[in-house]
Amino acid sequence: MKKATARLRATRSITLSIANFAQIRSVDLALGDLTVLVGPQGAGKSLALQWLKAGMDGKQVIDALRAAGHPTERSDVVVDLIFGTGMAPAWRADSTVTLDGKTITPKVLSRVGNGEERLFFIPAHRSMLISDGWAAPFQKLGSDTPAVARLFSQNLFDRFSGKDAGTLFPVEKRLKAEIRKQIDDAVFHGGKVGIAEDAQHARRLRLAHGDMHLPFMTWTAGQREFTPLLLALYHLLPSTKLRKRKGTDWVVLEEPEMGLHPQAITAVMLLVLDLLWRGYRVVMSTHSPHVLTMLWMMQRLKENAARWQLVCEAFDVKVPAQMRKVAEAALQKDYRAHFLTFGNDGHVTSTEITGLDPSSENEGEAEWGGLTGYSSRFGDVVRKAVNEAESGR
Repeated sequence: MKKATARLRATRSITLSIANFAQIRSVDLALGDLTVLVGPQGAGKSLALQWLKAGMDGKQVIDALRAAGHPTERSDVVVDLIFGTGMAPAWRADSTVTLDGKTITPKVLSRVGNGEERLFFIPAHRSMLISDGWAAPFQKLGSDTPAVARLFSQNLFDRFSGKDAGTLFPVEKRLKAEIRKQIDDAVFHGGKVGIAEDAQHARRLRLAHGDMHLPFMTWTAGQREFTPLLLALYHLLPSTKLRKRKGTDWVVLEEPEMGLHPQAITAVMLLVLDLLWRGYRVVMSTHSPHVLTMLWMMQRLKENAARWQLVCEAFDVKVPAQMRKVAEAALQKDYRAHFLTFGNDGHVTSTEITGLDPSSENEGEAEWGGLTGYSSRFGDVVRKAVNEAESGR
């Protein structure tokens, strides 16, 4: 009984609420096992996710800022340091943030959490942090870089500098064989990612194809965006027999689709299902209909008590038995989706669109947060053109 209660408590929804911060008027995000945020550019998805990090790991963030020599006594300075230089005015007298009913303000962040990492944040624009083939430590990045990106870069720096920094992909026993194969087929095509010395004896990321050793900036855009994402996920996949990293329960993944072909996005989403099976809860932001299609599918499979084999079929898993536990777990998870959008007054509010019902009276849900609206409109125009052409004959 105690184990069942603990399991229910671990998977219950919690809510992040933000009001009157920057362009956000009112956003309420109920977070399940996998939660996806959609909305137009600049609608505050990243701001909301950064508040989620601060609301869980405020002490870790403040400790890192102090260790880098930043003053953290004043609220306006803290907001600038966390969200990037120039963001201080975003926090106003009427700004409020609550996480699971607890009030979060810049002043209390140093007392939020125990200094350890409860939430691991993988930011967008990951490749920019390793543009020269090597990640920078936290203190080398300026305050114009949001704190979550600086923490992420530090994690990559530690991995690049560690004892296991030789071969980074493929690595035996780090990923399930099926996932590793899908990543190779979609992204690297037989190439090997690792750390190697260049002509100036500097150690940098290299992609090896036979005798060719390609420096980071010659890789495809997809390879440059995917590699830091993959290396960050290694942080969450212990090489020991442990299923997940102790103490870390949440993962934020911003725009996993950046630069990727749909085949590679599918491999990333299979990785996300693996994270769910391991016990992590994942929050994503996306501009990709492909990601929401996966969410819609999982909702429908759950409603119809589908067989686990159908999950494997959807993800083109060649050896279903290897992914059975992941597929079975995926059919038990709580999936949520939220649409952040601008109102007529230029401020952002949120709507839950978890049902993803194309026939919903709610336009935001019917159009999946605007991700399918243009496709429908294009189709309508084509139908009109065909009808007009036929009627004119």
